[in-house]
Amino acid sequence: MKILLVEDDKQVADALSEALRDRNYVVETAQDGTEGLELAKTFTYDLIILDLILPKLDGITVCQQLRSSGNRTLILMLTGKDTSDDRVLGLDVGADDYVVKPFDLKELLARIRALLRRQETTLPPILEWERLRFDPNHYEVKYNEQLLQLTPKEYALLELLLRSNSRILSRRAILDNLWEFEDPPEEETVKAHVRGLRSKLKNAGAPANFIENIYGVGYRLNPNV
Repeated sequence: MKILLVEDDKQVADALSEALRDRNYVVETAQDGTEGLELAKTFTYDLIILDLILPKLDGITVCQQLRSSGNRTLILMLTGKDTSDDRVLGLDVGADDYVVKPFDLKELLARIRALLRRQETTLPPILEWERLRFDPNHYEVKYNEQLLQLTPKEYALLELLLRSNSRILSRRAILDNLWEFEDPPEEETVKAHVRGLRSKLKNAGAPANFIENIYGVGYRLNPNV
């Protein structure tokens, strides 16, 4: 899951980013509304955490512009203002939830999980491909009923491939989805993670080409295995 955090308070941004990364979210940050809006329009995120009071462009305006352009990404608004008018305004312009500072971190993380579950209500709880079973609720992957021990990045890569449903993903697309914009690795890193994931799948009995390499294009789960 990839989250955009738009927050100008560095202490809040650093603490929240660290907590989210500890829970295997990919987090990108912006320190003003203009930068946040540009990132939100350029890249795909599962959730945007958006402060209300921001330099250059406030959170209400950012939210309005995203919604008016057809962007339906989940938005959780943060603010130090605790009045019903502010909450109503944030929700009226298209925010999906609203949390007041100072917030309890455990409660905020629970609200984030709830929003992301809402996004996934139309998706099957168990993802399957051939003899592979992927349970996103329990971070469990099995092939032929054999449990696979995956790294967080291998797990995220496999989930991305499963949700792409045989659509070919370029290395750049995989980097954009699984790593942070500010410090992405080289594309060869994707190749290394694919190789590691293939090895673990093969050891569990999957065909060597379970993850198919379309030369010069990218990767997908092989529809013909």
